[in-house]
Order: sequence, then C-alpha cells, then structure tokens
Amino acid sequence: IFAFLADALLVLSFQTPLKKTNALIAQMGITFVNAYVPSALCCPSRASILTGKYPHNHHVVNNTLEGNCSSKLWQKIQEPYTFPAVLKAMCGYQTFFAGKYLNEEKNSKYYNYTLSVNGKARRHGENYSVDYLTDVLANMSLDFLEYKSNFEPFFMMIATPAPHSPWTPAPQYTKSFQNVSAPRNSNFNIHGKNKHWLIRQAKTPMSNSSIQFLDDAYRKRWQTLLSVDDLIEKLVKKLEVNGELDNTYIFYTSDNGFHTGQFSLPIDKRQLYEFDIKVPLLVRGPGIKPNQTNKMLVANIDLGPTILDIAGYDLNKTQMDGMSLLPLLRGDKNVTWRSDFLVEYQGEGYNGSDPTCPGLGPGVTHCFPDCVCEDSYNNTYACVRTLSASWDLQYCEFDDREVFVEVYNLTADPHQINNIAKTIDQEILEKMNYRLMMLQSCSGATCRTPGVFDPGYRFDPRLMFSNHGLRARRFSAQFL
Repeated sequence: IFAFLADALLVLSFQTPLKKTNALIAQMGITFVNAYVPSALCCPSRASILTGKYPHNHHVVNNTLEGNCSSKLWQKIQEPYTFPAVLKAMCGYQTFFAGKYLNEEKNSKYYNYTLSVNGKARRHGENYSVDYLTDVLANMSLDFLEYKSNFEPFFMMIATPAPHSPWTPAPQYTKSFQNVSAPRNSNFNIHGKNKHWLIRQAKTPMSNSSIQFLDDAYRKRWQTLLSVDDLIEKLVKKLEVNGELDNTYIFYTSDNGFHTGQFSLPIDKRQLYEFDIKVPLLVRGPGIKPNQTNKMLVANIDLGPTILDIAGYDLNKTQMDGMSLLPLLRGDKNVTWRSDFLVEYQGEGYNGSDPTCPGLGPGVTHCFPDCVCEDSYNNTYACVRTLSASWDLQYCEFDDREVFVEVYNLTADPHQINNIAKTIDQEILEKMNYRLMMLQSCSGATCRTPGVFDPGYRFDPRLMFSNHGLRARRFSAQFL
C-alpha cells in the first residue's frame, strides 16, 4: 500500500498530529530522515514518483498543461511505463488508485467535487457523512480490500489531497490544535539576503495579517491530517482482520514540503530549500525491523524501483533513474548508496502582469495581496544536494540573466540563511558545478554514478564550462 499526501509540512512537525500513523507505521518499521523530492511541486513530483525519473527525463516541469502536466504526450509516452502500470501488465498485480492524481485533474477539494470512478463521473456535495473526500477515499480503499481477489497480489495507491488548500477539516476536528502556530525557526520572517531576486522581493517583516493567515493555515492543515490519521488506522486494521498485514508493505510519504513564513514567504512550495524539498518517508512490511531510523539520502524517484523490486521485476528492464530501497529496508550490510541527487524546477509565470500586482510587471505568479509573489518564469533552477559522512552541501544555479548561484553548508547553517557561493573554496564550487552538469544530462544508470565526494569519482576540469550561462541555457533547453 502506497499512501502519500499533498504538501506535507516540515518533516518533524508534520508527524506531530499523526499519532496513529507514527505508531502503526514508523514504530513498526523504518523512518527515512533524509528523504527528498527532485522537484518541490505537485505535478512534477508525482510524475517522478510514478515513473522513477527526474523531471528532465519525464518532462513534467510544473503544474501547467504547457509544462506537460497531465498532457496527451505524458499519457502516451510516460504513463504506460509508470510502475503501477508495470505491476499490472507484467507482474499480475491487482491495482487500485484513489485520490489526487496529477494536477490538471483539479482534485484538491474536500467537498463539492466530481470523482472519476473507473471513467464514470460521480458528483459529491457537502454532506460530511458521505462527501468528505478523505473519508470517501478511505471507504473506497476499504471496499477494494474487502472485494479484491485473494489469489493475486495487490497494489494500492492512496493520494489524499490533505493537507492541501483549502484546508477544510472534518467537523469533529475543527477545534483541534487551537494553540498551534507555524514554527518560528531562525529563518522565519527574515529577509532572504544574498538569495535569488524572487526570495529577496518578499516584504520583511511580514504584516500581522500575513502572519495570522499563515498561522491559521498551518493549524487547519494539522486539522485535516487527523482524518488522514484515521484513514491509516482503518487500513491497517482491515489488513489485520484480513490476515494480510504481516505480508504487506506500507509506504507513507508526500509529494513535496511546504513553507510557512520562511524568508518572509507566506505559504507555498516550489523553492529549492529544505523546507520545500524534504519530505517524510515511513515504511513497514515483511523483513523490516521495528522502530528503525535510516539516514541515507533517498528520493521519491526510488519508490517505483523499490516497489517493482519487491514484486520481483527485473529493474534492468526499466529506464528509471532511482535506486531500489529494498536493501536498506532489509538492513543489508555494506550497501553502496548515493551521496547526492538532483533538484530541478522550471518556474511558472504569466505573460502579462498579475492582476493583483500590476506594478511588478509580467512574469510573476502566485502573488499575495501585499504583492509578495511565490513564483516567476525565471524561478528556474537546478541543484545538487550532497549528503555524505564529510559533506552536507547544496549547490544551485538559476537560469536567469544573473545566472544566480546559491550554495549552503547545512552542517553549519541548517536553515540555509547564509549563501556562501562567493566564499566557498573554488575547487569545491567547480566540482559541484561539474556534478550538476552531469546529473542534468543523466538517464537511468548514469543518474546513479558516484557523487563528487565519493571514492572513485572522476573530475575532469577540462570539461568545465568557462561560462556558467552556457550550462544554464543548456538546462533550459533540456526542459523544452
């Protein structure tokens, strides 16, 4: 069973309202504390989960149809090779999906929505007992477990819109967490100095109304998660009643993180920082010892290969970029693992001015009433996120007129306040730039080569671009 959320909160705080999920999955299995997404936005991240590929290989670059989200091209070229399709066609699995698929389906509501049920439209209204979406998904999932064949393996994928906006909690949870507010970490409500212009344009300090808005949103998101917690409990109990719990793997994760006031950005995702690219990942199942923590660097491109590996499918027959987590789940010793991965995003922006903020000119989008905008067409970047025994770094380049670079040492600066691009050792900078170039053109096995600080990594400075802009333009061209 694969359950994932839309827009998880910061990983540690995110798990706080999920007491049942923590007890039934995390404490009974393994928690990956360094789990990431290669693109911190719904549609490209979900495409990476389904295909096991980086965005430059599945070509879904943002949430728009022009960005290949749910496009006819995606349906024709990528969808037939997603891991659930392979499970059904090649491995004999019964498959089930419930919830938010890709963003052009317009399915992030809690009431007054239409579901496609095996291709037939089913309209839901605003009666909690029969229409609240998280509960509807839970009941459909329980029905599948009740009526599926017992003679074939099964795969379920449940994608709750919660805790996505509009953050509508179930009525019994509207009074929960009244004293909860967004975390006040050291990067909360401060100016993003030395960062990309989109971060620098945020107004600091935020207005009292903006802070009240994001605190209310944070609290409501927690409230919606209580229904997700109930869903997980119902599924686990049903598996136990069916006698299938001990023979079932359960994965729990999210498609991206979420920020609430960091660097004075009100609420959203899609930025390159830890609060947007880091997600929870909990797994329980056969052969997984209880109450484990794993610090390996894992990404959502690993989920497809992992599930196919569990099903016994030959991963060499796929074109997936990720790695199977199965050796880590089993606790195998001396596992060779990655020390870096790629983050990439192509910004969204209107051709004209945002009507709420005409003074900002064309190219921005997702603007708040005080004209703080969360995205722009040149919020297009690529990063190498490195995590090893010796290094905890992030190196990013933007495809803009500045060819802006951001570098962070997360050992010394876990909240990414200080951009050290101009002070870091030049050799390290060149290695990270070179590795970024390699990852942006990788495919399949070449995405799993050693990182810049791994033994056996080969760095040839003669292959470096003397002009970073050439590499940045190449990045943009790969998305087209």
